Amino acid sequence: MTVRSIVRIDEELCNGCGLCVTPCAEGAIQMVDGKARVIREELCDGAGFCLGVCPTGALSIETREAPAFDREAAEAHAQAQPTYITQRCFRCDAGEDRAVLLPCRSQGHSLWVCTRCLPVLIHG
Repeated sequence: MTVRSIVRIDEELCNGCGLCVTPCAEGAIQMVDGKARVIREELCDGAGFCLGVCPTGALSIETREAPAFDREAAEAHAQAQPTYITQRCFRCDAGEDRAVLLPCRSQGHSLWVCTRCLPVLIHG
């Protein structure tokens, strides 16, 4: 064990949306029983790319004693585990099967928008 930065997920604040799963390139975060969980601490690099997409603020970075980050295990795990959660456009409900989706922030929420709806958001 070593003292390092690691992602913490507040179960009370987690609404189970799963938005934090995709930005976790190491596959450390997965959905378990409808909530986001750091499944193995040695897979979490503590970079925090997942923090910005959480609509409820359930994710934070804390410095504490945890297993050392294991890059080789994280790479192997990420390749073996799908970290993909299907998303939909928040304006027209188009899925990724019909449209290209981009992440965006609107009124304090992390959302997905399709390229057809994006110009309306930009230009009004």
